[in-house]
Amino acid sequence: MSNLEKYNRIFTDVLGVGEAVLNDSFTFKAVSQWDSVAHLSLISELEDAFDVMFESEDILHYESYENGKKILRRYGVEI
Repeated sequence: MSNLEKYNRIFTDVLGVGEAVLNDSFTFKAVSQWDSVAHLSLISELEDAFDVMFESEDILHYESYENGKKILRRYGVEI
């Protein structure tokens, strides 16, 4: 499974959405399921899947599907 496939699966599993909606406009403000509890679940799953530990600042700014890819790149994960 590629990193992109893992990344997408985490979003679809945690937020209960279809992969087709994952795009540049997929943000926590636009998705009702992406509440604070789901956010922490998402972060936890991403950390486990990619063997990273996000800094607090990154957790706070992990507010969109696309921005998440950029944050992961800073930790050496190519999506």
